[in-house]
Amino acid sequence: MFDREPEITVGILSAAELRFVLHGDFIDSLTGLPASGEQRFSWAVDFSERSFVPTSPEAFFELSGVVIGKAFHWEQAENQHFRGTLRIIAEGERLTAVNVIGVEEYLQSVISSEMSADSPPEALKAHAVISRSWLLSQVLNREKKGDHAAFADAPREEDAEYIRWYDRQEHDRFDVCADDHCQRYQGITRIRSGQVARAIEATRGQVLTFGGAICDARYSKCCGGVTEAFENVWEPVAHPYLRPVRDMIPPPALPDLSGEEAARRWIETTPAAFCHTADRELLGTVLNRYDQQTPDFYRWQVEYTQAELSEWVKQRLGVDLGRIEALIPLERSTAGRLIRLQIVGTRRTLTLGKELVIRRALSPSHLYSAAFVVDTEMRGSEKVFRLKGAGWGHGVGLCQIGAAVMGAHGYSYPEILSHYYPRAELTTIF
Repeated sequence: MFDREPEITVGILSAAELRFVLHGDFIDSLTGLPASGEQRFSWAVDFSERSFVPTSPEAFFELSGVVIGKAFHWEQAENQHFRGTLRIIAEGERLTAVNVIGVEEYLQSVISSEMSADSPPEALKAHAVISRSWLLSQVLNREKKGDHAAFADAPREEDAEYIRWYDRQEHDRFDVCADDHCQRYQGITRIRSGQVARAIEATRGQVLTFGGAICDARYSKCCGGVTEAFENVWEPVAHPYLRPVRDMIPPPALPDLSGEEAARRWIETTPAAFCHTADRELLGTVLNRYDQQTPDFYRWQVEYTQAELSEWVKQRLGVDLGRIEALIPLERSTAGRLIRLQIVGTRRTLTLGKELVIRRALSPSHLYSAAFVVDTEMRGSEKVFRLKGAGWGHGVGLCQIGAAVMGAHGYSYPEILSHYYPRAELTTIF
């Protein structure tokens, strides 16, 4: 499939102005001359593309104002460091910074950014395999144009239903972006120990495959006790290796949580699962600093006043439903996550789906998951909505908290992978 390690292109930042520092020696592709030190470019440049290519493996560039966790509750801006080539693309009134880097070097950052570099070694190895798998499946399928909904899309006034899924957007000028809806990539900013490097080297060139093709290996922070099927979150195409799995070994019978009573019993209790852990020391080795701002991930609860919820729905959807009177679950997956939710307002009623649309509409950032039940009560003259939920993220594929617990309990990375990706095979491709 590959005769050697491929290079990939990662979109890091798009802005009207780019500020960066070249540490070490670089060659400017436009002038052919050496370049180093502080650089600043605004959108009104006289080139369409320009690259700064390092001349030694020690050289790196520092990019200012990189936003991580866009539109999520942990959103923040950082100055980040990257190895490899810096490519600048000028389009319209914006400049895009792109990092050209080898796959294995890219993974060094992804594993340290998606999880703490101090996670159990076998969990890091498992993550290396699935991150490599996801990446290369996207690169190989880049020419395939799917009908993917854009984040800028919004319901129309005449819509009774708004059903969308937010997958990786097609990037015309680079393979993947650096934020969470691709994979969280932060260059060498997060590399803190040799443990990640050893996990990458131990699994070099290894991916998950099914039917001879590289698996589109998804993952989330915490599945809440049961993972989700691919087609319930993204396009309605079943992936045999991305099916619901109870997060235990041996797994007990998979519950059917598609009914409201069964979903409520599941969410309002705390069934045993790998990802149900109170081991704060272990969690401290798994979660990065900003992820530890969320202490409740296996089970969680939020409350919104009627005024708060009405305003957030209006802001997040771009349409005015009026005062929100009810949230009515219409369809759940067998794993308990909402696929369709009806929002009843005084001006109009709108049915939402799939999971990320629901999560975005009912929070100033994102709900932790779409596995929740709704209670309401009156406080004075205003209704209060209480959402009780399970898990953190979409729940498809590997559960990062669960995988870390498995690694800490002595499971090998092939065992971790076979648990979360049944029917997939571990294959070396370069």
